[in-house]
Amino acid sequence: MDATSIQPVSFQAFGADFAGFTRDLGRSFERYGFAVVADHDLDPVRLNAALEATRAFFALPESAKRAYVTGVGGQRGYTPFGIETAKGAAHHDLKEFWHVGRDLPPGHRYAAEMPPNVWPSEVEGFRERLQWLYAALDDLGRRLLEAIATYLGLDRRFFEATVADGNSILRLLKYPPADFDGPHIRAGAHEDINVITLLLGAEEAGLEVLDRDGDWLAINPPPGALVCNIGDMLQRLTNHRLPSTTHRVVNPPPERRGVSRYSTPFFLHFNPDYLIRTLPACVGADHPDRYPAPITADDYLRERLAQIKLI
Repeated sequence: MDATSIQPVSFQAFGADFAGFTRDLGRSFERYGFAVVADHDLDPVRLNAALEATRAFFALPESAKRAYVTGVGGQRGYTPFGIETAKGAAHHDLKEFWHVGRDLPPGHRYAAEMPPNVWPSEVEGFRERLQWLYAALDDLGRRLLEAIATYLGLDRRFFEATVADGNSILRLLKYPPADFDGPHIRAGAHEDINVITLLLGAEEAGLEVLDRDGDWLAINPPPGALVCNIGDMLQRLTNHRLPSTTHRVVNPPPERRGVSRYSTPFFLHFNPDYLIRTLPACVGADHPDRYPAPITADDYLRERLAQIKLI
C-alpha cells in the first residue's frame, strides 16, 4: 500500500480551523491509530541542535556510555544495544537509547515513580538542548490531546489535569547500520504503552504500521513532519475507539545498510496515579466495556516494562 494512504494534517489548522484540524486528526487516528502532523511550530534550529547533541552522545566510546546505565529499569540515562525486546519476541531489537524524564522539584509526590535525570558530562550543551526538546514535545502533545478530547466529545481541556505531571519519556534512539534482513530487526512489532507518542526522525525509511487489512504500511512523512500514534493507555481508556496499532522498524534496504538511523520519540504518559477507567461515552450495546476493572497508569506501565525486559 502506498505511503500516501495516511495524509498529513497541517498543524497550522490548529489555530486557524480547530474544528477541521480535530476532524482530520481524529479520523486518521480512528482509521490507522497513526497521524502525520505537518507544519508544526517546533523551532527547527533548536531541533537540529538537539539532534547534534544526540549524535555526539552515541558517538562516545561504549565504556563512557555505559557509565550512565542507572539501574532504574531503563527509565533514565542509557540503555545499551541488545537489551529491549518487543513483547513476545524471541530476538532483541537492534538499537541503543537514552531516556530523559520529567524534572520534578524536591519532595514531589511522584518522586518515587519518577527518578531524577542523569546527564552526560562529555557532551557540551546536552542537558539544555534535550530539556528544551522535552518541554517542546510535552507542550505540543498537550495541544494534540485537546483535539483528541474534542473529537471524543469531551471537554477540550479533559486531558490537561491527567497529564500535568505525567511520567512522560523522551527517548533518543540510535539504530546502527544493519547489513542483513533478520531475524533481528531494528524494532520488532509492538504497540506503545503510553497515551500518545510524538515521533521526530521518521524521514529515514523503516517505520511500518500493520494496517487492519493485514498489510504493512510504510510511513514516510514529509521532511520535518511529526508522526503521532495512539498508545495502549489511550486505547484502553477509549475502549478501542482509538486503536493502538502494531508497528515496527525494519532493517534498511541494501543502499542504506551502512547508515545509522536516529529518531526521537516522545512517549506522553498520564500522571502515575491516574486511574485508567473506560470512558462512558465509548461504551454501548455494540461496544461493551473491554476493561471493567480500572488500573492506575503506574501499575499498567510496570506490567508492560516487565514484558519488554526493561525491568
